[in-house]
Amino acid sequence: MRIILVLVVLYSSFLVTPFTRCVKAEDWPQWQGPNRDGIWYGEGIMKSIPVDGPPVLWRVPLAGGYSGPAVVGERLYVADYMKRDGDLDNNPNNRSLLSGKERVLCFDTTTGKEIWTYEYDCPYSISYAAGPRCTPTVSDGRVYALGSEGNFLCLDASDGHLLWQKDFKEAYSAKTPIWGFCGHPLVFDDLVICVVGGEGSVAVAFDRVSGTERWRALTASEQGYCPPTLIQSAGVEQLLIWDADNLNSLEPTTGRSLWSEPLKPMYGMSIMVPQLGRLHGEQVLFASGIGKVGALYALKNNSPAAEVVWRGEPKNAMYCANSTPFIEDNTIYGCDCQSGMLTAVDLESGDRLWETSEPTSRTDRPAKHGTAFLIRQPTPNDPFRVWLFSETGDLILARLTRDAYEELGRTHLLEPTNECFGRPVVWSHPAFANGCCFVRNDEELICVSLLAKDTDD
Repeated sequence: MRIILVLVVLYSSFLVTPFTRCVKAEDWPQWQGPNRDGIWYGEGIMKSIPVDGPPVLWRVPLAGGYSGPAVVGERLYVADYMKRDGDLDNNPNNRSLLSGKERVLCFDTTTGKEIWTYEYDCPYSISYAAGPRCTPTVSDGRVYALGSEGNFLCLDASDGHLLWQKDFKEAYSAKTPIWGFCGHPLVFDDLVICVVGGEGSVAVAFDRVSGTERWRALTASEQGYCPPTLIQSAGVEQLLIWDADNLNSLEPTTGRSLWSEPLKPMYGMSIMVPQLGRLHGEQVLFASGIGKVGALYALKNNSPAAEVVWRGEPKNAMYCANSTPFIEDNTIYGCDCQSGMLTAVDLESGDRLWETSEPTSRTDRPAKHGTAFLIRQPTPNDPFRVWLFSETGDLILARLTRDAYEELGRTHLLEPTNECFGRPVVWSHPAFANGCCFVRNDEELICVSLLAKDTDD
């Protein structure tokens, strides 16, 4: 059995996340950006990467973790793990037993200066135990941070003091998944929604101010690793929860079930966020995972419901793990976990159009589970422009179309400090805000300017 930890996954351009309407377009207040759809609306950004690379504005030390940065205004929030004792063994079948502290840190985005740190003791018993998986979610002056062992914190964004907290294992008898808690918290109206676990509580909504439980829903063999996902379909908002057994749609304000479809990946690894698209003018939903488990669903127009359009087969479709795919121009773009290649798949048929390892692990490395995180930055002159941050620590600018992968440039930003299947990797999602890219590994956090010298794009 050869598996890996995953950090989680994604969202689509049809997402609605009400709390983000009040943040600036330049902010990146949560995983996958303002709307959790992996789209960056930065302006005045370079059209190509300089030969000598973009300027690094600052770099600061950081400890281990897969948590990506969140940026609001001139502050950046990220989580890490300070190990004291124990041996880190990246064996997908074994849990590492470690002692140490999980931390949530706040930095000044202009200088890299640390503003505050909140830390707490947290023994680890997980595989790939580098540190927290979840990117903090920042909303209305509060930071919501979920640790690898189910410690859920609400912190004051200004000074880091604790406002309220939950222990998912103690409060809900949830078991820590072998790869830790991975579901990035979702703020919706006056709620913050989490993937928790335990009997009847795979999904739990808390009052985002007081921390009081508002509802709980679903029982499954395991809670899985997929973040809660909000879509609009059939004229209503729907909360998607993909656990180890089923893809579920819930009413986000109450947790009431709207529909459920069986979708069971191997090893409980429901990871990627289901992606919305359109086919012949109708909404469709794509989800897939390890073990060549995947499907495209047609969503009903008149009432909340889903039915299978096609299921993936061994030599078609795409089976996602570490990184989040997206749908554009009747095409699914993403990294297939089995081949480790960036792949384009026809939305209607599931047929593969092309694949390449250039932006993932490259050809001189073992390819399996090769990873690159994809962030779109469409412009009127170039709607197919995509930034990729590879597991090798490279930042790549490329154009993705149904016809081909076209690389426009790359630069090496960080050394890969973790390991997977005998190769070094960096598996942390980047943040794009204020004309900059913010990335981390297990040793440092850096800020890189992507502003162009000319802005005629």
